[in-house]
Amino acid sequence: MAMMLDESEASDAELIGRAKGGHRGAFGTLLERHYDFVYRAAYRWCGKKADAEDIAQEVCVRLGKAIRDYRGGGAFTTWLYSVTLNAARDMMRKTARDMAKTEAYGVHALISGAASVEPEDPAEALWAAVRRLPDKQRDAVLLVYGEGLSHAAAAEAMAISETTVSWHIHEAKKRLKTLMRTAGEV
Repeated sequence: MAMMLDESEASDAELIGRAKGGHRGAFGTLLERHYDFVYRAAYRWCGKKADAEDIAQEVCVRLGKAIRDYRGGGAFTTWLYSVTLNAARDMMRKTARDMAKTEAYGVHALISGAASVEPEDPAEALWAAVRRLPDKQRDAVLLVYGEGLSHAAAAEAMAISETTVSWHIHEAKKRLKTLMRTAGEV
């Protein structure tokens, strides 16, 4: 009981250190503490509950090995967001490959969600438009506006400069304005 109380009150840095050493309880506590963050980031990235759950589960699996590579130079959540984005991109690429294979073999019955219903909630319509942005612009918007990170923290998560994040945000705003205007939202 004392160990469980100790783990639940331990800082992320302490839990990471223990998890790197192979302590399963510390790793479990770390996952439990940050699972909602991972799921939320995945959902904002893909916009589908089932896909977000798959991405979050993939991140949990990847963390088992990846936690050893965490250096602690920045916030754990910034690093975790990078792992989540990579898992989401990998899933998108896998889905695209699977769809190409399906179409190549003429099996069109597996196409799902092709006739998506336009969201009625203006905020959801905006996030749907964000998901249509080019990768770097989408990631910058999700980090800065979806997760509330500073441009510097977003730059660290995306492994680019802070000014490049600002440029991606600027370009995304211009593109979103056009996307929303053509959708009749602005």
